[in-house]
Amino acid sequence: MGIMSKILGGGGSRTTEDYVELDLDDFDTARGDAGLSVHIAEIGGQQDVIAIKDAVYDGNLVIADITRHTTSDSTMEHIIDDLRQVAREVDGDIVQKGDDQIVITPTGISISRQKLNG
Repeated sequence: MGIMSKILGGGGSRTTEDYVELDLDDFDTARGDAGLSVHIAEIGGQQDVIAIKDAVYDGNLVIADITRHTTSDSTMEHIIDDLRQVAREVDGDIVQKGDDQIVITPTGISISRQKLNG
């Protein structure tokens, strides 16, 4: 299983508790102001979309867990339509990965529809 499979969920559902906070002081890194942040979100309902929209409008990438809904759920269809509109407005991109995740990108970042290893 590759690193991206672990990050994006190569099997089974993930929650924010599955991730470990790393102290960057323990690593030899050059720090600078990041121009882009990656946010992890869970979509439980329409109210969760506001924070996701704000993050994308601010120029950040969001990986959203949608396991609480089925993709045929009318609420989920409305949420996906809202997020598609945001991606169009900022000239970003949006993809749904399986039935459990949506990735939304800001301006200037596109998501390849081809896997690197296949």
